[in-house]
Amino acid sequence: MQSLSANSANSGAFPTPVVEPDWLAQHLEDANLVVVDCRFSLAEPEFGQQQYAQGHIPGAFYLDLNQDLSSPVQGHGGRHPLPDQEKLTDKLRQLGINSKSPSGPTRVVAYDNSRFAFASRLWWLLNYWGHSQVAVLNGGLAGWQSAGYGLSQVAPLPQAGNFSPQPQSGWTVEIEAVKQCQNQPGVWLIDSRSPERYRGEQEPIDPIAGSIPGAVNYFWQEVSDPDGRLRSPAALHQHWQALAEAEKVIVYCGSGVTACVNLLSQVAAGLPMQPLYVGGWSDWCSYLTSDSGA
Repeated sequence: MQSLSANSANSGAFPTPVVEPDWLAQHLEDANLVVVDCRFSLAEPEFGQQQYAQGHIPGAFYLDLNQDLSSPVQGHGGRHPLPDQEKLTDKLRQLGINSKSPSGPTRVVAYDNSRFAFASRLWWLLNYWGHSQVAVLNGGLAGWQSAGYGLSQVAPLPQAGNFSPQPQSGWTVEIEAVKQCQNQPGVWLIDSRSPERYRGEQEPIDPIAGSIPGAVNYFWQEVSDPDGRLRSPAALHQHWQALAEAEKVIVYCGSGVTACVNLLSQVAAGLPMQPLYVGGWSDWCSYLTSDSGA
């Protein structure tokens, strides 16, 4: 397993994939830094925007999971399909995110208050589009406030960035690719949902309970503590040590959102980025529903 070279002791380095509140506070006025509030609630889609209006990290923009970080739901493809590339590119440019500038690519810090559940989606999307200068805020907004830092109700003005997406080949898989390799030796299909949903005992969102045959369960909340802080690289190394046996790894969840937390933690442990089945269980079971005539 690789070492976590990104978390360099060099104070001048951008500490991806996670930054501490103190680091962010010290760099909040940097011209080459953009902060993005990703708070959201699956049960209350307007919650994140409302919370942002009530108070956010000074200078932070807001991106909405449904409106910005996903495209409209179709018959198949899951509850949170990947966003339209052109639409989100325009949005990211309005945040002032640059792929090229005299000081290098814009550093982006994403945060939420849900143990990385939504900030990690933006983290993954930017990495998927070739922008590696992105990190999530350890502890989220609660961690920021616990460290003694204040909030603002002022929304920043739109900017004019030059973000240019460069999608990474092989980072996503569709349902047919999952079917082809799901029971092959050496293939690890990781279900990131709660154990109850994985076992089919509960299903609060999708029409059918269960999991993809052959999948193993690694609950996304296990990589952080209750305060929303990512576990140490050593602890994450231990958590994912069984992956050393895998020839191929595919990660999924309900709809390609919280699976990104597991991907974040794997990168923090020094592992390479693994393919994401974006549609996840919501895509998989949509075919079961249609097959049954429901």
